[in-house]
Parts: sequence; structure tokens; C-alpha cells
Amino acid sequence: MAGSASEYIQHHLQNLTYGKLPAGYERADGSVMSEAGWTMAHNAREASDMGFWAVHVDSLGWAVGLGALFLILFRMAAKRATSGQPGGLQNFVEILIEFVDTSVKETFHGRNKVIAPLSLTIFCWVFLMNLMDLVPVDFLPQLFHMMGLEYMKVVPTTDVNVTLGMSLSVFFLIIYYSIKVKGVGGFVGELTLHPFSSDNFFLKVLLVPVNLLLEGVSLLAKPISLALRLFGNLYAGELIFILIALLPFWAQWALSVPWAIFHILIITLQAFIFMMLTIVYLSMAHEDSH
Repeated sequence: MAGSASEYIQHHLQNLTYGKLPAGYERADGSVMSEAGWTMAHNAREASDMGFWAVHVDSLGWAVGLGALFLILFRMAAKRATSGQPGGLQNFVEILIEFVDTSVKETFHGRNKVIAPLSLTIFCWVFLMNLMDLVPVDFLPQLFHMMGLEYMKVVPTTDVNVTLGMSLSVFFLIIYYSIKVKGVGGFVGELTLHPFSSDNFFLKVLLVPVNLLLEGVSLLAKPISLALRLFGNLYAGELIFILIALLPFWAQWALSVPWAIFHILIITLQAFIFMMLTIVYLSMAHEDSH
């Protein structure tokens, strides 16, 4: 039972991976590749051996699909918008936009037309990806298994590659706006002349490596903390759903429903935190401290 439970958990946590295997590689089914080529991994070992350039097809596919769903819904709301009695979709979209706009106005102290649309996109996209965690853990994997796909992880934010990719995008925006607002010299000075400084020139030079170490760690911690916070919370939530699925049927209903209700708060909160931290970091990037 322990072995079967372990295999069940590993199966549900394994991504559908597409990558390159070398010539002479022995596959899980015993076959040997006559030449190097790109293929789908048949098990976790093959996925690991595919290396850095392997693609998690399920995470990428669901992330892109849910992003497209967000665009379609908001486009429909925009095309059907009326100054008369609004429909349910328009009301919902207007509430979301007002909520995000208020958050930006209260937190972002610069002037940038990109921040509000970016924040709205982040909140809605991350929320939709998190929302997939409420789909029963066996439903979609079994459905895709019938189509010939052995693995299928349907929650993109339980894949650290997805969360790190989003956080690195925010990080590049932080660097871009820091240099744009403060200039190269101002940005470098912010990293090397703070928090310790001195009127003595030689002491100031000696403090540069210390400041660069402290500020560099602080700067690099921003994308890492963004990625790991979202990934850790959703991965843990998904793992709990998988563990509940191993219990008897009556216990599944007794535990999964309360956990799903509580998890609605988690998936919303994590989308909100990712959005708010993005706004805060970009607001800091726009502040010229001289």
C-alpha cells in the first residue's frame, strides 16, 4: 500500500515533459534510441535526463490557455459594455478593475500607464492558474490518460519554472525602470553607496563592496521570494489534495470539501500578494533617492 501510494503521489506530481535524449539512451520500455532526438518523457528518470532545455508541456499549455481565457473574457466584457444596465460579466470585470486600480493608486507613487494593466493581468492570470487546484486531482489526468498522455499536471503555479518565469519578468521590469528613472549612474550608486556611506572618500570606497553585497542580495531576493512564495503555497495545497485522494471515499468528501473552501482563500490571497509585491517593487524602482 505504501509503494502504491508513493507511486500515485509521484505520478500526480510529474509533469508531461518534452525534451531531447541522446543516441543510445535506453528508454523506460526497454527500447534504445538509435539517434539523438526530441521526444516525450515516459517516466521521471527520462524527464530528469532531458536536462535544462526540457519543456513542461502541461504547465506551459495550461498557462497559455488560461491567459487566453482571461483575454477572451475581458474582450467580451469590453465589446458588450453599455452605459445602461450592465450584465453580470461587465459588473464582475468592472469590480475587478476598480479593485486593482485602487490598489495601484494606494501603493504606486510614480506615473506609469503600464502598472495598472500589468497588475490586472497578473492578478487575473495567477488567480486562474491557482483556481485549477480546485479541479478534482484525478479528473483531468485520467481524461488525458484516455487520450494517450501518461502525465498531466493542471496547476501551472505548482511548477516552479512557471512561477520563476513570471517573477523574472517582473525582475527585468524592475531593472529597466530603475535605470530609466535613475539613470545607470543612479542605479549603480543605489547598489554601491547604500545603506552605508561616509563623507570620507577612502572609507566610502571601502564600503562599496559591503553595500553591493547587501543591496545585491536584496535585489536578487525579490524575484526568488516572488516565485517560491507562490510555488510553495500552491504546491503544498495540491499535495494535500493528492493525500486526501488516497483516503477512503467517505473521508475524501469529509476532508476535501472543507479544504477546498479554505483553499479558495489561499488561491485568491496568493494572486493578490503576487500583484501587490509587483506594484511595491516597481514603485521602489521609480523612486529617485539621489
